[in-house]
Amino acid sequence: MSSRFHLPPEDVLRAREKLVLDHFRDEVRQDWDATLSTFPHPHYEIIAQMLVHDGDGEVRGYYHDTRVAFPDQDHELIALRHSHDAVIVEFWLLGTHLGSLGKIPPTGSRHRTRMTAYFVFDEHENLVTERIYFDQLTILRQLVGGLNKSDPRDLWKLGRAAAGALAMAGSDPDPRLLATTPPDLGD
Repeated sequence: MSSRFHLPPEDVLRAREKLVLDHFRDEVRQDWDATLSTFPHPHYEIIAQMLVHDGDGEVRGYYHDTRVAFPDQDHELIALRHSHDAVIVEFWLLGTHLGSLGKIPPTGSRHRTRMTAYFVFDEHENLVTERIYFDQLTILRQLVGGLNKSDPRDLWKLGRAAAGALAMAGSDPDPRLLATTPPDLGD
């Protein structure tokens, strides 16, 4: 295992970066076969929701559900950084809420949410995890913020969105995200 203080050679960093950028491009195009081909075993960790989507079927389900909710989902890259075992990408996630997002009914509102994704590679340079961090409240605030609070139909949507968000808040976190081990900083 390489030291956390040393980056891999430039050709490795360039290959990782290309894979990550291809992954982003293919997600926007909704080319799920190409996106999934960037992993030997697809694995997403959605930290804000404490959810894991592991394997082809679960990740395809995640893609399906998020594109039902936001069929026009897109990304705007902010920054891309390299670490000894990951590519770290800051980006804006954009989309129009036209379908159900879990138990939250569509509001028709757009969101633009700042996120960070860690694309983690193993010692053989295989992408093993995409770990995504964001603030759920930022998205929810934008989805309900676009509703007209003086329109009874939008008040109904607001009430259903609040009820849906509360219903989703009670789920147990995936235990794989709770079993963390502090790093060995002894070197």
